[in-house]
Amino acid sequence: MSAKSGAQERLDGVKDDLVALSRRIHDNPELGYEEEKASGWLADMLDGAGFKVERGICDLPTAFKATIGSGPLHIAICAEYDALPSIGHACGHNVIAASSVGAAIAAAAVADDVGLTISVIGTPAEEVLKTGGKILLLDRGAFDGMHAAMMAHPAPWDVAMWPIVAASFFEVHYTGKAAHAAGFPDKGVNAADAITIAQTSIGLLRQHLRPSDRVHGIVTKGGDAFNIIPANTSADFAVRARTLDDLGDVYEKVMRCFEAGALATGATLEIVGGDKPFAHMEDDVDMAGFYQANAEALGRTFPTPGGPSPATPVSTDMGNVSLVLPSIHPALGIDCLPAVNHQPEFADATITPAANQAIYDGALSLAWTAIDMASTPEIRDRLLAGRGR
Repeated sequence: MSAKSGAQERLDGVKDDLVALSRRIHDNPELGYEEEKASGWLADMLDGAGFKVERGICDLPTAFKATIGSGPLHIAICAEYDALPSIGHACGHNVIAASSVGAAIAAAAVADDVGLTISVIGTPAEEVLKTGGKILLLDRGAFDGMHAAMMAHPAPWDVAMWPIVAASFFEVHYTGKAAHAAGFPDKGVNAADAITIAQTSIGLLRQHLRPSDRVHGIVTKGGDAFNIIPANTSADFAVRARTLDDLGDVYEKVMRCFEAGALATGATLEIVGGDKPFAHMEDDVDMAGFYQANAEALGRTFPTPGGPSPATPVSTDMGNVSLVLPSIHPALGIDCLPAVNHQPEFADATITPAANQAIYDGALSLAWTAIDMASTPEIRDRLLAGRGR
C-alpha cells in the first residue's frame, strides 16, 4: 500500500468523527481566547489518536500542541476554532478545526515511513484582530523547530493561493469635556466632532491611496445624550495594504487623520492596538502546487492558471507564520454562494453536506501534501535547510 493510500484509509476511519466534531464546535461558538470547549475537544481527539498533547502552551489557556512521528521533516498544521461575535462560525473555523485534525491523523498513519513529524498547533483568537493568536504563539516559540506550516480555510470556492494582505487593527478614543449642549456649549470640548473630522479626513485621503489599500471602521461610542456635549467617543478601525511595508505607509497617513480630529477640537487622542499587525501571506509555491494537485485528484476545481480568480483580499495571522516558515493557506470551497464569509448564511453553510465533504477533502489534500513534501528530495532538502520559495 502506498503512503497516500495508507493516509486515506486512516482518514476514512475517522471521517464521521470529524463531521461530528465540526458540528459540535459549530453549535457551541466561543470567542477568541475563550475556546475552552473547542480546544479541549480537539486535544482530546488527538490524544486518543496517539498524539503527545500539550495544553495551554505559551501561556494561552486555549492553545495546544499535539505531536506525533519521529521523521526529520517537521510540519505544523494550524487549527483555528474561534467564532465571531453575534454570528457564530460565520468564517467556518469549525471546518478548519476538523480538517486540520483529520489531516494530522491521516498523515500520522505514515509519518515514520515517509520521514515526517506532525504537529497540530491549536491557534486561538484568529478573529481577535488586535492581537491574533498565531502572532503571540510565534513570539513565544510555538513554531520553533518546525520546517513548514499549513491549513485550509473554507470559502465559496477553491483557490490554492488566496491573496492575503497585511492589516493593522486598533481602537480610537477621544476625550473631550462635557457641557450643556444648549446652555453652555462654549464650555465643552466635543469628542464627537473629533471623530467626525477624522472620518472626513480619511474620506478625502482615499483619493491618494493605492487601489490595494483599505481603511474601514465603525463608531462604537458617539456620546451619551443629545443634550450633552460628548466627552468621550470611540471607534474601531482597520487599515489594510498589500504588504507590511505598504501598510506602514498608509497607517501613518491614517494616524494623521485621527491627530487632525484632536488638533481641531482640542480633544485628546488615544490609540489602542495597531502594534501587532497581521502580515501579508507569502505562499510557498511548491507546497501550493502539491495541494492543488492533490485536491484536484479528489475532484475539486481551481481557477485556470493565468485567468481571473474569484478570490478577494482578506487578512489573517497565518500571514505572520508565512514570513517565518514556508506556508500555505488555500481556500476550501463549501458550495455556499451567494453566501460568503462573515455572513450568518455562511455559518449555516458550514454544516451542510458540501461542507462535510470539504472537511474530508481538505484533510486528505493537506495530508497528501505533507507526504509529497517529505517524499520529494529537492523540496524536503530545501525545507530542512530552512529555505522558503
